[in-house]
Amino acid sequence: MMPTQFDWIYKLYVEQVTSKLPIDQRPKLQPTDFHYENGFIVMTEQYHLRRGYCCGNKCRHCPYEPKHEKETTTNTSYESKN
Repeated sequence: MMPTQFDWIYKLYVEQVTSKLPIDQRPKLQPTDFHYENGFIVMTEQYHLRRGYCCGNKCRHCPYEPKHEKETTTNTSYESKN
C-alpha cells in the first residue's frame, strides 16, 4: 500500500475535509471524474476542467497547455471551445 503522503486521492480527500469552505461549497469527486484502468485511477478531462488548473502529475487527460506544468491554466479542451 502506498504511504498516504504520496497518495494524491488521499491528499484531495484531506483538502476537501479540511477546507475552510462550508461543506456544501466544497468541491467533491463525481462518478464521472475518474475511471479505473489497469489498476490505476485515471482522472477525466471534465474533472481537470472543473478543478481549473494543471496539477503537474502528468495526467493522461490534462487539458492545459503547456502540458504537465503545475498551476498552468491555459485550457486547450475541445469542449471549452464549443
